[in-house]
Amino acid sequence: MFSALSSLHQGSQIHASSTAFAALIWWIVPVIAVTVAIGYVIWTSKFKEKFDNETNRSVGSFQKFQNTLREPPAE
Repeated sequence: MFSALSSLHQGSQIHASSTAFAALIWWIVPVIAVTVAIGYVIWTSKFKEKFDNETNRSVGSFQKFQNTLREPPAE
């Protein structure tokens, strides 16, 4: 009889710990998501101009390269 009560108590501990773990996950995932989102907004607002300039320069260089490969229009 004592053995049956002991195993019943262990089963409830496992259930309680898995419930606590699930609740912890439901708190941790949103907190991490909000933290990452705030970090992304700060990072993009701080460095956006620098990367925009590099992208525009890069696209401009690529367009110049493409233009050199095009044949002049036939007359």
